[in-house]
Amino acid sequence: MIIDDIEGYAAEVPRMAPLAGLDFGDKTIGVALSDRMQSIATPLETIRRKKFTQDAEALLALLTKNEVGGIVLGLPRNMDGSEGPRCQKTRAFARNLERLTPLPITFWDERLSTVAAERALLMADVSRAKRADVIDHVAAGFILQGVLDRLQNVKRP
Repeated sequence: MIIDDIEGYAAEVPRMAPLAGLDFGDKTIGVALSDRMQSIATPLETIRRKKFTQDAEALLALLTKNEVGGIVLGLPRNMDGSEGPRCQKTRAFARNLERLTPLPITFWDERLSTVAAERALLMADVSRAKRADVIDHVAAGFILQGVLDRLQNVKRP
């Protein structure tokens, strides 16, 4: 089930289940998980993309293993807020994923999440090679943390 507004999403996700943040790209899917209290996002891993079926299988196995209650997909809007081809690919991925899982799925504006992740890794003095390995799931952590912070201010049933 794809839910475009955060209030509707908040009503559908269980309170004491981790949420997953995804940074969906052409070559990788960065994955981050929250704690059960849905307050802190932690970068988890990066899935190297192959074909949708294999990508979904790897992702859903990871989500099942971690007892995830909802999915947040970063939506790569243009700087002016419009949606381009990358947003269309992300929405298509969500529609395909929706057919395979009952988990609620929502989108979060990911503008500058990779920039923020890169800056954080630079400040932590992470080498260029190591940054390339972790940037996607660190960006997923920034995406997920944005949603977690927003959920703290949403009335939930």
